[in-house]
Amino acid sequence: MNKVNKLALASAMTGLIALAGSVASTSAVAGEAKEKCYGIAKAGKNDCATKTSSCAGTSKVDGQKDAFIAVPKGMCDRLHGGSTESA
Repeated sequence: MNKVNKLALASAMTGLIALAGSVASTSAVAGEAKEKCYGIAKAGKNDCATKTSSCAGTSKVDGQKDAFIAVPKGMCDRLHGGSTESA
């Protein structure tokens, strides 16, 4: 095997290892229990529709009371301004 082939193979293997690591960490997070946390989303960063808009990412102001983001279960109560119920 010449030097160019070894370099290409090493680069490909490094990429595959990095991809596998990111998939594994995403899978672990995806399995974690989540809850809706209202009142903490930044403008345009909400996860789903609100009472006044039909799509994710459409909240108009920071901390909009009917806009939520999904957070790990139990975390919302610890966040300033966070509520598990829409206002």
